[in-house]
Amino acid sequence: MIGILTEKPSAARNFAKALGAQKTGDHYSGSFHGESFVIVHSVGHLYGLLDPKYQVPESVAASYASWDISNLPWNESIFSWKKGAFSKTKDVAATIKSVLSDCSEIVLATDNDPSGEGDLLATEILLENHITAETFTRMHFADEASATLQKAFLDRSLIPVLTENPEYRKGLYRERFDFLSMQHTRAATHFSGGRVLRQGRLKSVMVRMVGEQLEAVRSYVRVPYYQTRFKDENGNVYVSPKEPMYKRKEDVPDLYHESEVVVDSVTTKHTAPPKLLDLAGLSSILSSKGIKASEVLQTYQNLYEHQIVSYPRTEDKSITPEQFQEMLPKINQIAVLVGVDPSLLTHTQMRPTHVKKGGTHGANRPGPNVPSSLSTLDRYGSCARSIYEILARNFLAMFAEDYIYEQEKGHLADYPDFMSKTNLPKSPGFKQVFYDGDDNEDTTGSHLGKRATPSIFEGYPKPPQKPTMKWLMKQLEKYDVGTGATRTSIYADVTNQKGGEARTPLLTENKGKLNMTPDGEVSFRLVKGTHIADVRTTESMQQSMRDVAAGKADSSQKLHEMQQIIRDDMAIMAKNAKVMNITPKKTVKMLNGVWNGKNIAIREKWIDHIWTPEEADALFAGKNVCVYGLRGKDGKTYDVKGKLGYQTYKGKKYVGFTVMEYLNDDRIRGTWNGQDVMIKKSWGGHTWNTEELTRLFAGEEVSVNGLISSKGSTYGVKGKLTEQTYKGKKFIGFKVIDYLNEDKNSTKDCITGTWRGKQVSLKASWNGHIWTEEEAQALFAEKEISVYGFKGKNGKEYGVTGKLEYQIYNGRKFIGFMRTGFAD
Repeated sequence: MIGILTEKPSAARNFAKALGAQKTGDHYSGSFHGESFVIVHSVGHLYGLLDPKYQVPESVAASYASWDISNLPWNESIFSWKKGAFSKTKDVAATIKSVLSDCSEIVLATDNDPSGEGDLLATEILLENHITAETFTRMHFADEASATLQKAFLDRSLIPVLTENPEYRKGLYRERFDFLSMQHTRAATHFSGGRVLRQGRLKSVMVRMVGEQLEAVRSYVRVPYYQTRFKDENGNVYVSPKEPMYKRKEDVPDLYHESEVVVDSVTTKHTAPPKLLDLAGLSSILSSKGIKASEVLQTYQNLYEHQIVSYPRTEDKSITPEQFQEMLPKINQIAVLVGVDPSLLTHTQMRPTHVKKGGTHGANRPGPNVPSSLSTLDRYGSCARSIYEILARNFLAMFAEDYIYEQEKGHLADYPDFMSKTNLPKSPGFKQVFYDGDDNEDTTGSHLGKRATPSIFEGYPKPPQKPTMKWLMKQLEKYDVGTGATRTSIYADVTNQKGGEARTPLLTENKGKLNMTPDGEVSFRLVKGTHIADVRTTESMQQSMRDVAAGKADSSQKLHEMQQIIRDDMAIMAKNAKVMNITPKKTVKMLNGVWNGKNIAIREKWIDHIWTPEEADALFAGKNVCVYGLRGKDGKTYDVKGKLGYQTYKGKKYVGFTVMEYLNDDRIRGTWNGQDVMIKKSWGGHTWNTEELTRLFAGEEVSVNGLISSKGSTYGVKGKLTEQTYKGKKFIGFKVIDYLNEDKNSTKDCITGTWRGKQVSLKASWNGHIWTEEEAQALFAEKEISVYGFKGKNGKEYGVTGKLEYQIYNGRKFIGFMRTGFAD
């Protein structure tokens, strides 16, 4: 039995239709030319590389999980390159394994991607599920038309060793190279001061190109120059390359007189139709209409799955003779559909600029299924009509005749260095079918005149073009960076359009016009001069892919080059950050060790104490360690004893230093609300006795009498233990609920003291907070204090800062606490 593995469900349906298979449960089965087969599909990639911390031995896993750049560059030689299943793919993998397990031959029928991704996708499924067969083969197909798939099935090629398949090796190298380039995001995030700036060999190049172009636009100065030129009666201008330019109009000398025109040549010229569009070119045209790249990608994929357009991820710039012959009978039908006069399509010979041997998928073009009307395309997406019409017109243009024009060249009889040329259209040819405006026609279109008169011409240096998607895609194409589909996909991501992955976009687009986001501006300046932002890095990687596939280069050695790339780029980022006055993000240093038989990492620092090597060894060994000289919130020093233990922060469990005992006499341990807590042994000068401590830890209220106020009078309070906040840190402590004095007006409602040399009184509480003795003394001493424990409307706690000030209420002046701000 032959087992055919396709990339997605739509492909499986097309294969079943082409080979005459019937649906059998979760797969298709049938026979073609006497060979029995089954067809099963994936849903794209089922597996992906796990996080770096899972690729290395446990002893260094914490370092690879950390974003601390002291852990860069990674040592890829210790990577296991483990893969994990994506969510909701378990059942798909199980079906594939069940269907293919009894097959003697397994056929890789995933997409023929130029990057080897299709072979990688299929092979990783087979390897991860331990699916074996006597024979492995590959089907090669340019599209999913029935005739194409039938031929591909009959002509399938042998894969002698699955893991030595050149296309698989190519895809594997590219996947691992891009995985290692994740280090650039960690480095950029550090040197940017904490902004998460996602980098990549294509993202970074895009940002650099746009950034440099925007700089050129901003630095352009429109400074005029003046020069003598001639103009004839038809408006044609005659220019001499030797004629000097002047800064001021009055400096131009009057040296010339009117002269006759001499026509040097009249030549008939031809311009061939423009090249076939790729997805990037198509998306660039649509971007000017406000259609986002992500929408183009999704809609085009929908159209491809129904064979209305050709394979999206092609790298071909032309079509093959076979593809030309296949489409030739359909051109009139397509022309009528998109509003092109079929009588214009008279060039039915193969153009060498558009039709070449040796391609695979062929350039992007209409597919074998021609829709009955444009309105039927709406089901595939709101921009489906626009995609098909532009793609079809661009394709049909090669069947139209050349654009023909007559070019006249001439000079002035008296001043031969002054020359002019003009193009006179004779036959529009393909421009009646498709015209992209890229030929920059800038002549008058009129015949050269008889005589020309001198005048002073005012000119300006040509301004740089403002960056657009179309401009950017042409720059990338010039350096052969990625396929059109790849460029479009990354562009959608870096501009954070619907369907893109970026949470922090680097570029913004408005109808194709590009600009920088604040993060993009930082990213551009930070990676300027780095390898990752240099198009040559991608060119080198693509050549390495080809060399690895051909067996000319060792994948491991090529991947090792990333270490030097990271070192170089971090050094450049550090210099750029310094120029930008950016303070790099502070990183938390970690200590690695084995605790309770597990490899863990703990922070090098606890509060203000840095662990010594001896202390670290003791902690990892499960022993208690004493820490001396810590400073409390009250300014007093204290000592603790503790060891490593499991803790939880924001729902995440981790191992950290846990205080087991305070070594000073000012704290005591107890259980409160099910928690192991420490509280001060005394409060307001009162030392808790055993009975009071028992009641406090039980959550009960306790009364304290005999306290001395700042005025010298005695008072009492009632309170209990509560969770409180001081400078953003939570703690458990005694909180006053009520004052117990019988003279409530003098002691509960008001407190007295000396403020600015006067004896004054103020309310004993503010916004529900009762002033402590220390707070009252600070207020009367004209100090600003911080008060915590208030709750906002959103339920979050906050603190305020304030001091005593004169205030007015209902026309009456009084002294009270005035808020000056919010506490940290």
